[in-house]
Amino acid sequence: MSNKSAQASSLLPKNIAALAAYSSAKSEKLTGTTWLNANESPYAKNLELSIEDLNRYPDPQPQLVIDRYADYTELESENVLMTRGADEGIELLVRTYCEPAKDSIALFLPTYGMYKVTADTHNVSINALTQELLLSGSADEIVAAVGNSKLVFICNPNNPTGSLTPLDKVKAIATALAGKALVIVDEAYIEFCPEQSATQLITEFSNVVVLRTLSKAFALAGLRTGFTLAQASVLAPIRKVIAPYPVSGVVASIAAQAIAPDAITSMRRQVTILNSLKAKLVDWLNASPAALKILTGEGNFVTLKLADKNYFKIALEQGLVMRAFTLYGEDDWLRISIGSEQELKQVKIWLDGLQLPTTAASLAGNEVS
Repeated sequence: MSNKSAQASSLLPKNIAALAAYSSAKSEKLTGTTWLNANESPYAKNLELSIEDLNRYPDPQPQLVIDRYADYTELESENVLMTRGADEGIELLVRTYCEPAKDSIALFLPTYGMYKVTADTHNVSINALTQELLLSGSADEIVAAVGNSKLVFICNPNNPTGSLTPLDKVKAIATALAGKALVIVDEAYIEFCPEQSATQLITEFSNVVVLRTLSKAFALAGLRTGFTLAQASVLAPIRKVIAPYPVSGVVASIAAQAIAPDAITSMRRQVTILNSLKAKLVDWLNASPAALKILTGEGNFVTLKLADKNYFKIALEQGLVMRAFTLYGEDDWLRISIGSEQELKQVKIWLDGLQLPTTAASLAGNEVS
């Protein structure tokens, strides 16, 4: 390490120096022709765009977008805060409501990695609980395990397992933690099972916060647009903390078009198609010896345990890029995003090619014995 590098490192707080950064799907720098690794929509948007007013600062919270998203979620405009992706919503909640070196957040692992990275960044402790507890434990058991944690993150549906926490359990947890903690329901994938949304709890519970994004079903991952939904009293201190101009005029224009009534109708048609394609993929996986265990759940992805982790390398050699995971201490898990019908055909070709050597190895083994 050079002297200048050493000097810079000495200025870092201990929590940042020890920080393990979140590794996104795109940060892995893989190459391929079929991309099913980031839970993106296969549908590209055709949008109109005007850039004539870029010499002016934008509206910090563009009213048309706020009003349209409030209509979409059946909330009031005062319940909606627009952010740079749901990730900024996570960061704002931790920064606003948690005191560094004192407070903690509760997570149910395995789950989305940015909750932990954000907490580590702000020197907030992690109360690491399990998805098993969230799904199988009683509300009383969950609340006891949450303890004094200030924020409770429930990714619903959960990434990467797809598991869904029933709405009545979310309600029971929020009831028990009233005045003690915020229950934050991350609904990045809720458009694939909209009847399970916790937005209907917001008017009743001041400690329920819902995170949303346009990156998945709305097919705007490149726009980096999200929403934090809560009672006005919960959002008020966050509005003090958020950057003065978090939403560019270009982003606001695109977002407004994406959540117009006709665009929402189109999104729902696409979700129906993607859910149908997912069912087809699950059938293929159930019939394939390459998949030892399949976590179907909800959302636009399927996570599975591979019979041989080298199958992932074979997929890459074919230009098929999926997301390799380490889950439950095992590094042979794979998450497949639901792409177009043509993209999923590449998965079928990959799976069919894997069956041949597996069968041959089995026959060879029988001949030896």
